[in-house]
Amino acid sequence: MRPTPPPTPAAPPTRRDPETPRDLVGIGIGPSNLSLAALAHPLTALDTVFYEQRPTFDWHPGLLIEGATLQVPFLADLVTLADPASPWTFLNYLKTRERLFPFYFAERFHIHRAEYAAYCRWVSDSLPGLHFGHQVDAVRWNHERDLFEVDFTQLDADGEAEALGRTYTRNIALGIGTAPHVPEPLRPLVEAPGVPVLHAADYLQHRERLLSAEHVTVIGSGQSGAEIYLDLLRNRPAGREKLHWLARTEAFAPMEYSKLGLEHFTPDYTHYFHALPEPVRDRLVPAQWQLHKGIDGDTITAIHDELYRRTLDGGWPDTVLTPGVLVRTAGRIATTRIELHLEHLQQGSRSRLTTDAVVLATGYRERPLDRLLAGLDPYMRRDASERPRIDAQHRLVLDPTVTGAVHVQNAETHTHGVGTPDLGLTAWRSATILNSLTGDEPYPLPSRTAFTTFGLAPQPHIPSARRPRTLTPLVAD
Repeated sequence: MRPTPPPTPAAPPTRRDPETPRDLVGIGIGPSNLSLAALAHPLTALDTVFYEQRPTFDWHPGLLIEGATLQVPFLADLVTLADPASPWTFLNYLKTRERLFPFYFAERFHIHRAEYAAYCRWVSDSLPGLHFGHQVDAVRWNHERDLFEVDFTQLDADGEAEALGRTYTRNIALGIGTAPHVPEPLRPLVEAPGVPVLHAADYLQHRERLLSAEHVTVIGSGQSGAEIYLDLLRNRPAGREKLHWLARTEAFAPMEYSKLGLEHFTPDYTHYFHALPEPVRDRLVPAQWQLHKGIDGDTITAIHDELYRRTLDGGWPDTVLTPGVLVRTAGRIATTRIELHLEHLQQGSRSRLTTDAVVLATGYRERPLDRLLAGLDPYMRRDASERPRIDAQHRLVLDPTVTGAVHVQNAETHTHGVGTPDLGLTAWRSATILNSLTGDEPYPLPSRTAFTTFGLAPQPHIPSARRPRTLTPLVAD
């Protein structure tokens, strides 16, 4: 059998009638919709296009710290867990770069974060139908045509409006991702110029400035906070580290990484979670923080090793690590320093900390859909907390008069659980969406994925929602 040839670069776009509807418009090109585009590519009867307002593919550039790795195995690429024979696998990426043997001997199950970003860029550079520099402004349902209208603005190289456009489509896939979360007490400081108070998402852009600061405080006990604290620690002089690491959690806790614990990131658990009553789901998500917000064991070990190394000549490093701390308020001192007002949650005690820079490793939140989907608001069904209801095929539950589907990616934690943002479920979710769109099973999905039985009876396999429809012939774009 001949080896799979490497993908060829995307062909230049050809003009098409803008009135001709698409089968699918993807909004946002992060890993989720990039996975969907890659798995949709061989389905030649499916006419798709994807829009992204950024000029090129970019994945957490501020957190590509040297040596930082993914917390999932390399098999959690864009396609492998749905189609290991796809030309868009991470292994095929290595093959096209003549790096398979070095990777084989490196024996790396968890690849560097920067390498994953480069792999995704390779896919985005090669796939047709991806339009960067296109900002989607509004989505509406056109009852007369039984189609969605997607209005967009084409942006120039400087991000300025260049042209307006509209696309009609039968279905939509929202993959607009998450946004950095800044706690309320610190928002005025982040928005003001001067002393650096920044989110971890911007860490690398400000790293040199942080390294030169007299005293730095890192807030947040997750993986990003641990990696940033370790990077600063390694690059500040022994005995004069002047670092504080604060966290609201009760401990700098390891991520749950046992084999059965990881089964919470399987389709089986996702099906189980989706079937639970809404109040139960809402109680579960915050209680499961250690499944996805802890620190991996290797990073904890590296931090302790670095701290221990700095005691070899006697004395202790000039750094403070304190969990269980809440930042109540914060303010500037003479525009050159920052004062944090702290409260210890267990002791009930309060204190103040003066620092020269703050890095907020305070995580991300799902971007709200309300602004983008304002035109669909009358048709959307919501839960008791006014959040969009989302079915098992990752579709918004809409009024039956809307015959098209709006699939959401990485915006359904409240309905699908802690595995929603996990890269290991990305290909499975994309395959589920494509099976639903085609009314067929181009990607057969496993009937069972976990040894654990969640609940008193096994959860039934949820087949793709079969909605046969006539697909338009593929038109090059």
